[in-house]
Amino acid sequence: MLTIGSRVDVMTRLGRAMSDPTRSRILLELLSGPGYPARLADALDLTRTNVSNHLACLRGCGIVAAVPEGRSTRYEIADAHLTRAITVLVDAVIAFDDDAPCATDGCTVPGCCSPSDTETVEALR
Repeated sequence: MLTIGSRVDVMTRLGRAMSDPTRSRILLELLSGPGYPARLADALDLTRTNVSNHLACLRGCGIVAAVPEGRSTRYEIADAHLTRAITVLVDAVIAFDDDAPCATDGCTVPGCCSPSDTETVEALR
C-alpha cells in the first residue's frame, strides 16, 4: 500500500538508499529493468547474501518492490516515476561535473554546456 510521506521522510529514505555504493549499484542495474538476486549478484560481482540484504534495505525504504514469481522473487524499482526521478538525478549530477559533457542534446541550462555560460558561472564564484 502506498502512503503519502512528508518531504523530509522521502528525502531521508532516498538518502539512506543511495548512501551505500552497493545499493547505488543495485539501483543503477534495476533502472534498466527488473532483476533477480542471483543475477544481480553475478552482474555486480557480489554475494547473493549481500545483494539480498541490500535489496531488503531498498524495499524497506520503499524504493524497490519484490514480485514473487513461483520460487523466485523479481525486484524492480517500485514506481515508474521513481525510475524517472533517479535517472534525472543521476543525469543532473553527471552534468554538474565540470569535465563531463552534458547528457542532453540541445541543453538550455545556464552554465551547463556553453563556454560563455561556464565563464559567467566561474566569474560569480
